[in-house]
Amino acid sequence: MSWLEILSYIAIAIGIIQFLIITIDVIRHPQMMFVMNIVWPITGLYFPIIGVWFYFTLGRKDMKKQDHSHHGSHDTHENHEHHHSKKPFWQGVIVSTTHCSSGCSIGDLIGAPIVFLTGWTIAGSVLFADYVTEFILAYILGIAFQYYGMKMNNDSPKEELKNAVKADTWSLLAFEIGMFGWMALSHYIFFSEPPKPNSVIFWFMMQIAMIIGFFTSYPANWILAKKGIKHVM
Repeated sequence: MSWLEILSYIAIAIGIIQFLIITIDVIRHPQMMFVMNIVWPITGLYFPIIGVWFYFTLGRKDMKKQDHSHHGSHDTHENHEHHHSKKPFWQGVIVSTTHCSSGCSIGDLIGAPIVFLTGWTIAGSVLFADYVTEFILAYILGIAFQYYGMKMNNDSPKEELKNAVKADTWSLLAFEIGMFGWMALSHYIFFSEPPKPNSVIFWFMMQIAMIIGFFTSYPANWILAKKGIKHVM
């Protein structure tokens, strides 16, 4: 077994353990925003060490506010506003980025095996088929995550969907630029024979791609939040 395979197994094992730890914790202490109960475990899955740290330093703040609201005199809206006002802007952008990145990541996790199992190619390229499939799934899921994250605004469903598309499109594109860039390097540069989804190295490369996507998406989320197109969480 090569050093890269060993490292891949370690990174993926850490991701799976984090996924389980966070999942158990959000079941016991649900987030204020329901969709974050999905977002945080997915963040742990693709982001070794940092993902679980984000959850316990930033995600836990959401639960403490919620737990406090059960005993206090403030209503949900007031607690939600309090939550937003107390969290530093840069931390709120991190949470917004995890939200966007998780929708993209689920699309990528579903898309890659579909392309592999169907043997689908575009212009003779498996990578192009991966790009198209993963982008479509990531976009649908990203918009869905954003839509359910905006339900608190009490706008009409049509207006909420329009706002979700506006808020998520640029951050999703920024994520996919980082992710697809790394996938291209993995496919064409790093390996003489590109790893496939039945290989542990493939999923380690995907983990790295998602982490890079997170970092390329963060500035986009920052700008969108500053412009008021997207709300920090």
